[in-house]
Amino acid sequence: MANILSGKTTQTLDKNGHEIKSVGFQRFGFDSEVALDTLRSLYLRSHYVVSASESQVQELDAKEEEGHGYLTQGPNAYQSKSIFHPDTQSISYTTLSRFAPVKLLPASSRKRVLVTGGAGFVGSHLVDRLMLLGHEVTVLDNFFTGSKTTVSHWVGHPNFELVRHDVVEPFMIECDQIYHLACPASPPHYQFNAVKTIKTSFMGTLNMLGLAKRTKARFLISSTSEVYGDPEVHPQPEDYWGHVNPIGPRACYDEGKRVAETLTYGFHHQDGVDVRVARIFNTYGPRMNPHDGRVVSNFIVQALRGEDMTVYGDGKQTRSFQYIHDLIDGLIALMNSDESRPVNIGNGDEFTIGEFAELVREIVEKVQAEDGIKPERRVQIVYKPIPTDDPQKRRPDTTRAKNSLGWQPRWSVRMGLEEMVRYYKAQMSEGSI
Repeated sequence: MANILSGKTTQTLDKNGHEIKSVGFQRFGFDSEVALDTLRSLYLRSHYVVSASESQVQELDAKEEEGHGYLTQGPNAYQSKSIFHPDTQSISYTTLSRFAPVKLLPASSRKRVLVTGGAGFVGSHLVDRLMLLGHEVTVLDNFFTGSKTTVSHWVGHPNFELVRHDVVEPFMIECDQIYHLACPASPPHYQFNAVKTIKTSFMGTLNMLGLAKRTKARFLISSTSEVYGDPEVHPQPEDYWGHVNPIGPRACYDEGKRVAETLTYGFHHQDGVDVRVARIFNTYGPRMNPHDGRVVSNFIVQALRGEDMTVYGDGKQTRSFQYIHDLIDGLIALMNSDESRPVNIGNGDEFTIGEFAELVREIVEKVQAEDGIKPERRVQIVYKPIPTDDPQKRRPDTTRAKNSLGWQPRWSVRMGLEEMVRYYKAQMSEGSI
């Protein structure tokens, strides 16, 4: 990571202290390695440039570089050239931006990949990786929680297609791989319409499995640690059946994902569909919706705004957090491996929510100090009543992922948080949040 303007340089180090220069790997006959700087250029730069007087432009450019450029070393040529008019609060979009360079693959190596929910938080990062690797990607999304802006930098690319579609309705396409991520995943969103959430989990999965059966595509479903409910076994291995309240406020999501797994293995055993099941644990990173009620985004946004940070309960409940790039590595490894059993993909580093709040506060203060910002007062941590059925412990046993996929999380929680704090800070400075 480098601050282009001031010459300040800070390295991105993994858990073992080694510098991270790329994400992904070459494994199972599939190359998923991408330079970190190229990937960051897709989400750590602003979506537009500001139109103003020359002196103001220089000042605003400097602020933009400090916010977004701190973590990237280019390439500016691939950024949007849209112009924002602050006096009228309007924006002039352009289609004349240059796409980031993608690998030129022979037809025999190029996959046709369908990503449902591809405009969401996880989906958009997966799309970025698959596009940079040179594959043909079709994104299916109804934009209930996803946003076009997360993948807009690929619209118009010959390898990319974006389709507004609800997976509850059948969809026909030719493809080699299906990443089925479509389903609201944060409590405020999946509880907004509980029946629709269950319907998406069941009907959406049924439709995509039917498509996989017809096209003989390999199918990966993004399941969740929520299938374990409020676990009585700690950490949770894949053969733990779970402890779920079937009629609680979280049941529409928990049981929806459980029945989706049942359906997936039904197609696997009955029709021979090639399936993969990824049980995803808490994940954070750029492009997380700051208003979706998740603990990481809540803490960071509150701290950046100088508001007190809200901890629900006594702060003793634990969570484990993995960074988005580790998750994408795991999903791609699982898709291209021969492992058809469920696989936990998460980070074993466990924090109490109280400890995590203190870590976020510390990193926000560090970033503000580096950028010469002095807050009026220190953000405090306040405690409020805990929501119903909120699990007390959640931590993955990732032995299967390590043994079968050769996958382990590389990003430390601290390193990922710093990148995410800078992302949100830059978004605030350009008025996106």
